[in-house]
Parts: sequence; C-alpha cells; structure tokens
Amino acid sequence: MDSLAVTQEVFTRFGNHDVDGICELLDSDATIDFYGPSVIPYAGHYRGASECRRFFETVLSSVNIHVFQPDKFITEGNWVAVLGHLHLTTKRDGREITSDFAHIIECRDGKWLHFRDFMNTVVAQEAFTSND
Repeated sequence: MDSLAVTQEVFTRFGNHDVDGICELLDSDATIDFYGPSVIPYAGHYRGASECRRFFETVLSSVNIHVFQPDKFITEGNWVAVLGHLHLTTKRDGREITSDFAHIIECRDGKWLHFRDFMNTVVAQEAFTSND
C-alpha cells in the first residue's frame, strides 16, 4: 500500500473505532507525537506497538468524534501531510473541541512509521480542564 492509501485507510479505521485494524497498519517501530499539555489525556510521545495502541485507545475513550474531516492530502514519497477539521466533545462532560488540524505522517513499507498531530491545543486544554 502506498503512503496515501495507508493513511486514508488508517483514517477510515479510526472513524470506525477499529484500533486493532489501525495497529495492523503501524510499523513495528512506530512513534506518535501529539503535542500539547498533559491535561489532554492523549498528549505525549508514544513509541512502539503497545504505546501507539494506547494512544488510539485513549483518544477514543476520551472524546466523542462528531467531525473528523481530512480536507487535503499532500504527498511526497514516504511523507503525507493532511490538513482538515475536527469537532469533538469530551466524554467526561461534553465540552467541545473544534479545531483545524495538520498531521504529518512518515511511512515505511506501506505502514505508518511516525505520526505527528498538530491542532489548536488551547481549545483541547480548555475542554479537559476541570472547573471544580
């Protein structure tokens, strides 16, 4: 599978909450970086299959996905940049997270090797910060 096709398939599986299917498309040395403060449950650096699985499981257990819309795919060799928009709500109390996103993905042998997720983490931080 080429870099664009594997990226589109990962996104399809993400939309279907298919973590097992996503993990089939990750390189054994895969890493994920979600940049943001620790109040966001899935922020951090993840390395290896079990850690990458934990990232996707944490995302899907933390938010309800209303819109996850990749609008533009830019490819060059093993690299894919994805620009899009998302609308999520926290599962804890339904606070909204609406943001554009940019994903930078490096592939190797038809699988994701490195996934970097950029979005407006200020709105995510606000949504996950308790008012207690």
